[in-house]
Amino acid sequence: MTHANADSRRNADRSLTPDQLEYFDKEFAARPVNRLMQNAVTRTPVDDVALDRRILTGIDHSVSHHLDDWKATNQKQSGRCWMFAGLNLLRVGAAQKLGVRDFEFSQNYLLWWDKFERANHFLEAIVETSDRDVDDRTVAHLLADPIGDGGQWNMFVALVAKHGLVPKSAMPETDSSSATRAMNRALETLLRQGARDLRERAGEGVVAQREHKREVLAAVHRVLGIHLGTPPKRFLWQWEDKDRRFHRDGWLTPAQFAASYVQLPLDEYVCLVHDPRESSPVGRTFTVEYLGNVVDAPPVVYLNVGMELVKQLAMDAIVGGEPVWFGCDVKKMMRADAGVWDAALFDYASVYDAPFTMDKAARLLHHDTQMTHAMLFTGVDVVDGSPRRWRVENSWGEEKADKGFWTMTDSWFGEHVFEIAVRRSALPPELAAALDRPPIVLPAWDPMGALAD
Repeated sequence: MTHANADSRRNADRSLTPDQLEYFDKEFAARPVNRLMQNAVTRTPVDDVALDRRILTGIDHSVSHHLDDWKATNQKQSGRCWMFAGLNLLRVGAAQKLGVRDFEFSQNYLLWWDKFERANHFLEAIVETSDRDVDDRTVAHLLADPIGDGGQWNMFVALVAKHGLVPKSAMPETDSSSATRAMNRALETLLRQGARDLRERAGEGVVAQREHKREVLAAVHRVLGIHLGTPPKRFLWQWEDKDRRFHRDGWLTPAQFAASYVQLPLDEYVCLVHDPRESSPVGRTFTVEYLGNVVDAPPVVYLNVGMELVKQLAMDAIVGGEPVWFGCDVKKMMRADAGVWDAALFDYASVYDAPFTMDKAARLLHHDTQMTHAMLFTGVDVVDGSPRRWRVENSWGEEKADKGFWTMTDSWFGEHVFEIAVRRSALPPELAAALDRPPIVLPAWDPMGALAD
């Protein structure tokens, strides 16, 4: 075969030719089920067609171990799920100490500080990378989302450690804390503009860059104040408990309030992930370049472990009386009106007559999954020592599921949960020791650096 003929054969299918288009049309028309599915899906949402009712009706919402007796929260049109999940974990002990049935820390207060700290974190990353081309992959990644709403467990802990907490009454929600898009739009432009200016000053040295950074942060501070209000430095704390007894703690700082009412030792918690890629060895710690919100806070570090251990530790914590913060890819196989997740809830393969064969590792490698949402496990159904179902406190309000509490089957947990926060003391000794090893550094764009929102 000549080189010309070989090249001709290699290039034969590069373009969509009339013959190919005719072939695809005939293939579609040859199977009556395709027309049936076309008639159904053009008039009905595909999830209603693909829903496997046997699985949906077979999901029992009861669990053997059930912790929650409080109301679900609502992040509304914001990406603060990781923050809500963290505060929902902490409010359990706070409500018990206060003697009240329901209690919320101010999510708006923590949002204000996250935005301001994250602006500084972003600008420092720009200073550090200002000698690179603007289309360098890391710089491009930083510029793509300079101040989104999402976050991870370690970022939540960093905010509480530095800025403390306040009750919701001391800094209530605003229109922009519940719907962050317009505020974020202004902040993004200011920060990208600031990045341009900092990069232009790279030749003048870091001192000159940081002088300009101060001007950018002053503008960010104004935007946050206008949209979210001013975070209190002190506030008067008094309340009435569930027995209608009055209490007054007097004037407190956010740090004093957190010290009094956070009942969990946040510095003892570690982040475990399930990353089944061959490039991510089990038993090693990882970090991701430029992932974080508070400059000089401990880096975001997680320990990669097997899925069975993730499930075991989450189950043990709940059985022991403590909810569990976790991150997942929330919209996979999700039925919102019923408030359920199951790994086989929708039969898309039958609807499309196409196989869906990627496992969790392949989905990570090929950008088909990443952590997108954080919530709180508040219950588990244990059968013969193993989990069968999980009860989840979402932060999407009380309208769906069991007044905002959802049901997750164990099959879904294995496929779509990525991350949990647990006490270091719960780990086997060899894994606890692994936390002290230097972490493997992943690039800024690695999917395990995704932010839950």
